[in-house]
Amino acid sequence: MSYTVLARKYRSQTFDDVVGQDPIAQTLKNAIKTDRVAHAYLFTGTRGVGKTTMARILAKALNCRSVDKPTIKPCCQCDSCIAVNVGEDIDVIEIDGASNNRVDEIRELRENAIYRPARSRFKIYIIDEVHMLTVSAFNALLKTLEEPPSHIKFIFATTEPNKVIATIQSRCQRFDFSNIGPTVIAQQLKSVLKQEKIKYEEDLILPLAKMANGSMRDGLSLLDRLISAGVQPLSASLLEEFLGCPNSEKIWGLIEHIGNSDAAGTLTAIEGLINSGIVEVQIVDSLIDYMRDLMVVKSTGPDSQLVILTDQQRARAAELAEKFDVAALVYNIATLEKLRWAVKNSDTSRALLEASLLRFALSEHFLNVDQLLTQIKSGAPAPIKKKVQRAVDNPSSPLSHFTSEEKQSVNRELQATHTEFQGSIESFDIQSMKDNWPDTLKLINNELGPGTAGLLSTTIPSRFEDGILTLEFGPSATMQRRMCESNGRMEQIQALLSKQYSGLTKLKFETAKPEQVETQATPTQAKTVSQKRAELLNDPAVKTVLMGLDATVTSIEEE
Repeated sequence: MSYTVLARKYRSQTFDDVVGQDPIAQTLKNAIKTDRVAHAYLFTGTRGVGKTTMARILAKALNCRSVDKPTIKPCCQCDSCIAVNVGEDIDVIEIDGASNNRVDEIRELRENAIYRPARSRFKIYIIDEVHMLTVSAFNALLKTLEEPPSHIKFIFATTEPNKVIATIQSRCQRFDFSNIGPTVIAQQLKSVLKQEKIKYEEDLILPLAKMANGSMRDGLSLLDRLISAGVQPLSASLLEEFLGCPNSEKIWGLIEHIGNSDAAGTLTAIEGLINSGIVEVQIVDSLIDYMRDLMVVKSTGPDSQLVILTDQQRARAAELAEKFDVAALVYNIATLEKLRWAVKNSDTSRALLEASLLRFALSEHFLNVDQLLTQIKSGAPAPIKKKVQRAVDNPSSPLSHFTSEEKQSVNRELQATHTEFQGSIESFDIQSMKDNWPDTLKLINNELGPGTAGLLSTTIPSRFEDGILTLEFGPSATMQRRMCESNGRMEQIQALLSKQYSGLTKLKFETAKPEQVETQATPTQAKTVSQKRAELLNDPAVKTVLMGLDATVTSIEEE
């Protein structure tokens, strides 16, 4: 006896057996109960979600010969039910729309439709992939579909409903079959393995169900391939060996290297995945799925039902999610989706993949202008994409080649310098404050960030009276002054300076008056390119941005 694949062997036989499409099954059952069965149905949905299976169940329910009228529970034992199951019923005609799409074939169908069924209540036409019919074929079917004989029922199935012309859709009752969730597919796979008496490990089921992408047929077909390998018990390691699925631990390891800003580890992890037979586009697809799980875990917590993970995977995801923020994960997913098409169609796909993942790993070294301005306005460092190590311990820092004793010596000298600076300003006057102002700015840079220090770079202490320190901004630094006075930045600066200067109780900002220039350019006098460039480069706002980015101006374009 020939072998029957699992997808056919375990195909649903009644409405109650249908998996993942309960609302549609219930609606059709109610239609049969109330004798409101339409003359034409359009079943739409992706592959393997039960469209043709539901069409056959409906055909059996309408024509079951064990009862004297349509029933919601076909017996599956009578001649009619058995013939429908194997596709040999003379009154239930299954047509492949892809190979019978010409107008002549539809005209033949229309001519035969006038004849009553040979032995059943209804003559039922099931046309699969109906979107493959030509426009002429659709038009030939319109009149019959609108006013069919009482003994005719049409059931159309398609994966692309947008290709079915509107005049056909308007004459049908449409049901959209949804993708089946991984949890439902996993339960069905467990049931099949139990009935087949095949041993398996629990960590196999969820990854296999997710690989099905919402298609029950695909899930059963993948399970068939694993069983054919002849290895028991079935385990998750077989997914990598026989189905080409990337090893989950290797993907988690790659993400961990990215989160740790480990460039060398990231490249090594990519090398390991490629050497195991995984192509670049599969790595991208896996990273999108896994980073989506991290994004959900980071946003809703590790116990969220929005992610389908085992307990061990949830713990791993919660650990890795701490290395990223939500904004970084959103950016990574969007970038990977764009990268997917480039990698799929590129002759240098590996280089593209490595460059992009290194971009993720080293993203803390990149800062765009929008992020810098956000940082300046908020008065605090911009959100980081991952935890940054101290400069002395960072492998990419200038001190990375020092020995541990040399690093400790450098740290002691820095601490001594900081202590000396603190002690030197215990007693002060306005002149000593001016003399120490560059050191004060360095302290502000270390404590409050380069954004705040950049805004104060054009200031000088002008007065210190009754505990009030007045800082004077340059004549053209109005924007910097406003930024320092907003978002609580002034209070942060005041709190820091009050620790350094005894007796300082309040901070005040002023803007210096512009000096009168004896010779001014007339309105009609044009400025040279070099003059304009000099003015732009000397603008305090431009200086602040350049300092924050540690950048150099290469060109200036005039709008």
